[in-house]
Amino acid sequence: MATGKLRLGVNIDHVATVRNARGGDTPDPLRAALLAEQAGADGITAHLREDRRHITDPDIEALVDGLTVPLNFEMAATDEMQAIALRHKPHAVCIVPEKREERTTEGGLEVAREENKLAHFIAPLKDAGCRVSIFIAADRPQIEAAARIGAPVIELHTGAYCDAHAEGRFEERDAEFARLRDMAAFAADLGLEVHAGHGLTYDTVKPIAALPEVQELNIGHFLIGEAIFTGLETAILRMRVLMDEARSGL
Repeated sequence: MATGKLRLGVNIDHVATVRNARGGDTPDPLRAALLAEQAGADGITAHLREDRRHITDPDIEALVDGLTVPLNFEMAATDEMQAIALRHKPHAVCIVPEKREERTTEGGLEVAREENKLAHFIAPLKDAGCRVSIFIAADRPQIEAAARIGAPVIELHTGAYCDAHAEGRFEERDAEFARLRDMAAFAADLGLEVHAGHGLTYDTVKPIAALPEVQELNIGHFLIGEAIFTGLETAILRMRVLMDEARSGL
């Protein structure tokens, strides 16, 4: 069981979304990442999508060159993205599902049906020294498959839990949280490092942060949205306080 300080990875994708809505150079994702560092982020997450709808290749280059905290490079399991990751060798790569028509990542990666492909895909990334994580639902067969292919880390998809809370479906929220709790413990028993993320807010973060097996949360859209009203540093500091409060009893 993992305890101690819970790491916070701040996803800066949607700073790039705002920039790209108008074109030009502002707001700058690297500037946001550096502000997040100063506010206490333990790492920065950026998803280079195949359609480059927000983060772009020059953004990744700037982040690799400019950050002093680890970069978590989210990517689809494609040859193009593997080549980019192997060129930059970020601290971490997180393999996520990706569909062109989706607004945001809608679910976890299907590992159980793609074991052989994914095992071969992640092997060069591990050999290059990247910490490889697999973004999956809180589902036993997917977790078992992630362990079998040699992924050292899984990131549990918290989106269904957060959506149920936001929509007032509290019985479904509680059932989804129970799955997250049980599968975090199951994954840790298999020797996997457990992360979690997607859709987390001030209202939903504490139960997830209190799970003793979870070592890292990755939070983006909510923090960037909140920063419009309070500033990025204030938004991150408040999230950090809530995470630490949840963790203090462990």
